[in-house]
Order: sequence, then C-alpha cells, then structure tokens
Amino acid sequence: MYIDVVPNRASPPAVLLRESYREGDKVKKRTLANLSALPPEAIEAIRATLRGQTLLPAEEAFQILRARPHGHVAAVLGTMRELGMAELLSSRSHRERDLVLAMIAARVIEPCSKLATARALGRDTLSNSLGEVLGVEEADADDLYEALDWLGRGQRRIEEKLAKRHLGEGQLILWDVTTVPFESRTCALAAYGRPKRGASERQVLFGLLTTAEGVPVAVEVFAGNTGDPATVASAVERLQESFGLKRVVVVGDRGMLTEARITEDLKPRALDWITSLRAPTIRKLWREGPLQLSLFDHQNLAEITSPDFPGERLVACKNPLLARDRARKRGELLAVTEEKLEAVVDATRRQKRPLRGKDRIGVRVGRVLARSKMGKHFRYEITEEAFTFERDEGSIAEEAALDGIYVLRTSVGAERLGSEDVVRAYKRLSRVERAFRICKDFALEVEPIRHRRVDRVRSHVFLCMLAYYVRLHMERALAPILFTDHEPERAEARKPSVVAPAIRSEAALRKTRRKHTEDGLPVHSFRSLMSDLATLTKNTVRMGDTAVEFTQYARPTELQERAFQLLDVSYRT
Repeated sequence: MYIDVVPNRASPPAVLLRESYREGDKVKKRTLANLSALPPEAIEAIRATLRGQTLLPAEEAFQILRARPHGHVAAVLGTMRELGMAELLSSRSHRERDLVLAMIAARVIEPCSKLATARALGRDTLSNSLGEVLGVEEADADDLYEALDWLGRGQRRIEEKLAKRHLGEGQLILWDVTTVPFESRTCALAAYGRPKRGASERQVLFGLLTTAEGVPVAVEVFAGNTGDPATVASAVERLQESFGLKRVVVVGDRGMLTEARITEDLKPRALDWITSLRAPTIRKLWREGPLQLSLFDHQNLAEITSPDFPGERLVACKNPLLARDRARKRGELLAVTEEKLEAVVDATRRQKRPLRGKDRIGVRVGRVLARSKMGKHFRYEITEEAFTFERDEGSIAEEAALDGIYVLRTSVGAERLGSEDVVRAYKRLSRVERAFRICKDFALEVEPIRHRRVDRVRSHVFLCMLAYYVRLHMERALAPILFTDHEPERAEARKPSVVAPAIRSEAALRKTRRKHTEDGLPVHSFRSLMSDLATLTKNTVRMGDTAVEFTQYARPTELQERAFQLLDVSYRT
C-alpha cells in the first residue's frame, strides 16, 4: 500500500490510499480509501506507518472498529441500480422509496419479518451494510409498514411501467396461480380452499403474470377459496385495460384455461391461447380416432384435428421419459393399494370382532381408494359380511397406452407458431412454477403470511414479486458460476417435443458433475454465492489511538471478482 497525491485542477489535490496488484502480465492499482479529509499530521502518520517507521505494533497501528458483511449487499444494490428499480418505484427520491428499496434488497439477501428487517438495518443491530448504504439506519418496523402501504398504493402504476418494459402486442403471456398458507384468522382473504399440498389450512391464492421468459410483470391476490379458472378474467382485464394490449397469446395449464374460460373470457376479447387437454378428453380423442398411437412410431410430435375443436390446432406429443415414470408410479400405487385392500379383506375374515356391515366396510374401502386415487383400476364387491376385489386389467391397459402423451390446444395459426413452437411455449409455464417455488419455499419466503390487513397482504406479495424480479436478473447474469443453466434456450431447442422434465444444456450438466466452472472456480447455488459474497466486508478502520478513521474494503477473492464482473457492478458503494 502507498499514498498517492492526485492533482485536482483548481481544487486541493486528492490524497488516496492505494495498492498495486498484478492481473496477468499487467500491474494495476486500485484505491482503498480517500484520505483527503484527514489532517496533514494524520496523513503523515499513515505514510510513516506504511514505511514501517511507526513505533506501534502492527496490530495496533490500524484497528478495525467494525466489519460489516457487504459484498452481497453491493451485488444486489448494484443490480437494482442497473435495473432502474428506484425510478420504477418513483421518479422522485423520498424516504418511502428508500425504505422499499431496502426491503426488496433484504428479501433477496435474507428474507425475514419486517421487525427483523428493521433490526438488520439499524446502526446498533445491523447484520450487513444495507442500512448504511441506503441511509435508512434509523428506520423501525412502523416505518417499514408505512413504506409497505405506500408501495401498495402504487402497485398498479409500477406494474404498468413493468408492462411497458417487457410486454408488447402479439407476445406470449404466462399466467398461473398458487396457494400460500395464511396464519391470520381475521383477514378477509384467508379462507379454507382446496389445498395444493394436501393439508387443509387457511390460505390465500395469488396469481403471477410473466413474459415468456418468466420475467414477472404483475401479481394479483385472491381469497383462498377462489378457483383457479376464476382468476383468468382478472388477468385478461389487466392485460387489456391496464396495459393496453389487445392481441396477446395467453398460456395457461389445463386447470386454468378451461373450456368455459376460453368461451367466456378469451374469445370475446379476441385473445389467443395455448393450453392442454385433460386426460378424459385425450382418451376420447383416442377412442374416436383422431389420436392414433401410430403417430408416435417415428416421431414424438404430431398435429391432429377434431370436429370437437373447430378452427383450433391440436398438437399431440409424447414424452418417453414421462411415460416410463408414470408406469413406474402407477405400478407402485397399485401394489400399495392392493396391500391396504387386503388388510380390509383380512378384517372381514378375522375370528375376533370381524368387520361387518356394507356401510362400515364401504367406508374403509373408500378411504383406501380415495387416498391412492386408484379406484378406477379395481373391481370389487361389498356384502354385509365380506369384501372381494381384483384389478381391472382393461382399465390399467387403457391408461398405460396413453402414458406420456399430451395434447396441446391452441388458437394460434401455424403461420405464427409451428408445432414445436407451441410445445416450447407451453413448456415455459415451468418458469412460472419456478418463480412460485423460489418465492414460497426457500428464497423469498412469501409464506406463511402473517399480515392482518388485506391491503398489506397484497403489498407483501407484490414486494416479494419485485424481489424475485431482481433475483431473476441476478441469476441470469451470474449463471456461468451457478448451477443454473446458462444456455436454457439452446437446451429447449434441442428437443422441443418433450414437455417435461426440462432439458439442461451440456454446459450445465458439466458444471453439475465437476462442481467447478471451466476456469476452475467453484460452482454455487444462488444462496450459497450470496453467503460467499457476504464475506467481502466493509470495514471502519482507526489509525492507532488517534481519532482518524476511514473505510477499507476487504480484498475480493477471485470468485468474488468474477461475480461482480458478471453483474457489471462495483462493490465499492
């Protein structure tokens, strides 16, 4: 390290603490601290220390008063600046905007409650440099709640800005919904509905509208007992009324874009769609002839027509991997169901207190079949004193014949989207599912929701969507050093007829096997990379026993340097 005096035109020269380092064959230098504001005697003391002329021991010459985890903060805030998040929230700088920016960054860095977020920002209780960098160190939980309310009032305006950034006429739009557990018993949105994960609990439903690339644009929160198809009208209204888009292609799964929704919500508004058919409809196409299994003898993709869908295209595709998986799963479920039904048979035959009565036996049998959902594959007879059953091999064979077969339904003409493009578009719904998984399960932690007021529930979900927006862009930039696939489009293009599971590129598979990149850097998950970046600290340093203090950053590792290079941001904030 050395002190460099840099001329500054008519102003006093800048006094900088610098160090030299080698990058390949080149010798470069970087600034560690600006000492211009220090008194001359302090600068001389630092210069003497660097020359080894200080009388103090090395450990006392410079004291680190406080070290704040900083690298992950710099990475997130730098990305937010590149994305223009501040201008997206408001064109005018004010405290509520700064607090919302802090809450968005905090959810990417370490999701927690508003009270815990306030403590992490506080000067005396901080867990990183976020509060200091944004100048919100004095904020308490009430301040964050007020900022959250401000965000909620501006949600429609912010989403319209996002729509202008990312949406256009004729574009593919993805829409899907999911449920979130709700701990409050007084919020009007909390209701018992059909749970997605088995257990009956209070919940809310939220829908996410994204681009074909999975970039979130809008989010809507519904009562927990709202059916998935009932949300389509809201999404369509947002697209046409709020965003001013008249011609788009809505992509939704078969539980979302039902026949009723297509007839009542999409066709009257002249909107196109891509969805899939339910299993009973696919069986009907097979029995009546339009869907011939011989179509898949030499290819996994074929277009068919049916008088039941006039003016529409049906794209049939077969996934051999999924076919094998379904066959395996069905075999396991049949075996488990048989074992439990045998237990009922044994209960009717035991010597002591045998199971008797059609009603009682029927309840036991119904409970077994409802849990496994294999009732259609068994024939059984219940009397007052006995129960017998056998497999329905014909039903099993009929279902097995259609294993791995999907039929996609679309109103988009072949001149706009080919068959493979239709399949590829439908596959992209997995990107919305990924957004839900990240938001709910292990990253941004939407759930469980504890807010009581309806407006704050909606604001909380919107805040999580904005945090996912930031994280998504970070993941794409950092993909070369993450397990994330950094060639997803090339991977999709290799085998578009396979609907699921997703295909990964060769580069991603190599990273997974080796756990290192091509240039030898360790590969991370997003969360573990954030933890690694957090070790790059921002330190307050005092010189000896004087009152002279300055800021010094830890020296970044090679991996950290690469991360900031990929994000195209600086850690010196």
